[in-house]
Amino acid sequence: MNPMRFKKSLIIAAVGALMFSAASIAAPLPPEALTARSPIADLVEKVAPSIVNIDVEGTVTRSMNPGLPNDPFFKEFFGDMFREYTRRVPMKGAGSGFIVSKDGRILTNNHVIADADKITVTFSDGKTAEATVIGKDPTFDIAVIKVKGHDYPTLEMGDSDKIRVGETMIAIGNTLGLGLEPTVTVGVLSARNRSIHMQNFNFDGFLQTDASINPGNSGGPLLDMNGRVIGINTAIISSAQGIGFAIPINMAKQVMNDIVTFGKVRRGQMGVYLQPINEDMASAFDLKDTKGALIADVVPDSPAEKAGLKRGDIITKIDGKPVEDSVKLSATVRQHMAGDKIDLEVLRNGVTKKFSLTLAEVDSTVADANTVDKLGFSVSTITPDLRKEMKLSESDSGVVVTEVQEKSLAARSGLRRGDIIMQAGGREVETTKDLFKAISSAKRNRVPLLIRRNGRTQYLPLFVK
Repeated sequence: MNPMRFKKSLIIAAVGALMFSAASIAAPLPPEALTARSPIADLVEKVAPSIVNIDVEGTVTRSMNPGLPNDPFFKEFFGDMFREYTRRVPMKGAGSGFIVSKDGRILTNNHVIADADKITVTFSDGKTAEATVIGKDPTFDIAVIKVKGHDYPTLEMGDSDKIRVGETMIAIGNTLGLGLEPTVTVGVLSARNRSIHMQNFNFDGFLQTDASINPGNSGGPLLDMNGRVIGINTAIISSAQGIGFAIPINMAKQVMNDIVTFGKVRRGQMGVYLQPINEDMASAFDLKDTKGALIADVVPDSPAEKAGLKRGDIITKIDGKPVEDSVKLSATVRQHMAGDKIDLEVLRNGVTKKFSLTLAEVDSTVADANTVDKLGFSVSTITPDLRKEMKLSESDSGVVVTEVQEKSLAARSGLRRGDIIMQAGGREVETTKDLFKAISSAKRNRVPLLIRRNGRTQYLPLFVK
């Protein structure tokens, strides 16, 4: 064949193929394709009336610095001008929530409404209502607020224990307060039981998802493909991409039920005083490593005593999971409610034993190490056993320091195990609750503590920030 004719044949064939392809693309879609609907869009339309925007107004305490150079010369001549001072400043914020009862109860994050003097809820139809706080729990970052009214649309609660890793998740919330229409992101359940440990927040048990969760989404629901709430969107890691976290709804339901019924969360406690196991302690107890938590004392008539736990026992597992250290064990127990049953594996004189106990409600006289996580120390009210162990006199009153973590703010402040805290911020301290109240209401980055050590009193400036 003539080469020129062959080239022309190829060109004509190619042009014909392109024309056929273009004709195929331009062909009208079948009617069923035009009417097809997205199941996710349908679900969002269904649940949107139950999801609300939350706007808050209030005042917060801010530390103010005079801005002078950090130089000894200036410190010597300007003295008090170098001291930080605090002032109350206006605060506004926004978040999300969702309606859980027809009479207007709304579930959200505690940090969304924590410092609010006024809470305004905006519904999907643009109507607004002022809300009141029913209760809140900083440990789980959960709050219950309420608006007046009835017959509100609610979301169905799912079962976060049954959801499987890899299932599709939908996160809905009020991203950055940009408008009435919620922001919708879709992903999968990436993992369970994730932990976040930061300066002011420690939590184990998060659900992890790759559905984007952004500022403003906090308090909104994480839904399965049936529109059931699996978790509460609550945290992001700014340095990571595509990682969001949610509080499991089963945990949130327990907290909410306690708040509604009792006005507070009935946190569970074993009734033991724990101390960490360092290398010297591990050697003394002939242990292979420093993992676990040592029971320093058992509170009389507590769940721990009734179950048979003793001083000197080393808790190595809780509910089948290894115990890394005393701090993490305390955090795990704090995530249980009063009435919950836990199983412990304990090492006693080289022999492994198993115990089961039902947690009692934490009160102001008995607490599981009462760890202040960000400060790094634990305290207890003075029990007869502690009075004897630490050789305290009958006249000693207040709370006793049972543990100080190395390189912590408490250690930097000079606090030691065995110190008796008598006052905090000028307030008398008789219970652990008194101490934590004084610390939480501190207006400066240090709180003066009056302590008794070796029979003498002295003041220490406790770093709290």
